[in-house]
Amino acid sequence: MIAITRYRVPAEDSGGFAEGMTAVLTALSASPGFRSGRLARTVDDPGLWALVTEWDGAGHYRRALGVYEVRLLFMPLAAMAVDEPGAYEVVSSA
Repeated sequence: MIAITRYRVPAEDSGGFAEGMTAVLTALSASPGFRSGRLARTVDDPGLWALVTEWDGAGHYRRALGVYEVRLLFMPLAAMAVDEPGAYEVVSSA
């Protein structure tokens, strides 16, 4: 499964956001079931970011978000998240 969380980040916060979210990604990468992850920013709207991770299953993803160290890093940034569903079951790939 993949998890996609988008964030609306003010320009003045982008440096700190990138640094903080990279730390979150590093912490998540140590979790069982983690396959890959990346932090991206849209080309057309630099204030819109996305954290995209791939997992062995939804349970692994949800357990990883519950780890204290991850929550400690993630919670200050979560306020900028766009409120929308973020967990996706992969239907096909090439």
